[in-house]
Amino acid sequence: MNKKYLLFDLDGTLTDPKEGITNSVAYALRQYGIIEDPENLVKFIGPPLHIGMMEWYDFDEAKAFEAVTHYRVYFADKGIFENAVFDGAAEMLADLRAAGHTILLATSKPEVYAKQILEHFELSQYFDHICGATLDGSRSLKADVVTYALQTGGITDPTEAVMIGDRHHDIEGGIKNGLETVGVLFGYGSREELTEAGAHHIVATMEELHALLKGE
Repeated sequence: MNKKYLLFDLDGTLTDPKEGITNSVAYALRQYGIIEDPENLVKFIGPPLHIGMMEWYDFDEAKAFEAVTHYRVYFADKGIFENAVFDGAAEMLADLRAAGHTILLATSKPEVYAKQILEHFELSQYFDHICGATLDGSRSLKADVVTYALQTGGITDPTEAVMIGDRHHDIEGGIKNGLETVGVLFGYGSREELTEAGAHHIVATMEELHALLKGE
């Protein structure tokens, strides 16, 4: 593989957001009298939050979006930086950028938060475009974010691009847009999940990912 355009997921692919996301979800659920150990909320890393609220807590759509506003109260204040960059991620991005690849972020996290996170961890310098979800939920599904990223980057030939992520949403979103896909196992998705989603490649480490994207 030696694609010109590299689309990266953020949570579970470049950074480990476990503490911030699970604490924020726990805070949101407490507003409804639901007490959860943050350790039990790892499943929220990856999918759009309102969908998780509906699927796992039987919230209707209106209540789910309301819960997301509660989530953001904690997340915007504390959770956003309860996060850590995976070892080797910055070095990989720097090397791929130097090799001439165009690098884009395609995340289901609201774009405004994604930009803050990348700037905070000094990763924004490696990205040509940072694309994410909207705060109002009008763009939240991963396939829609990938479409938006392709349009933003002026990418008209999907065979020149690859989507990299750790959950089935990343793989399915990439495939729906005609992209080759890479699933990573150092995030929050299992090999079974990524295989069932149809990932074209699966790597276990950041080093394997780096080598694959460079065509080595």
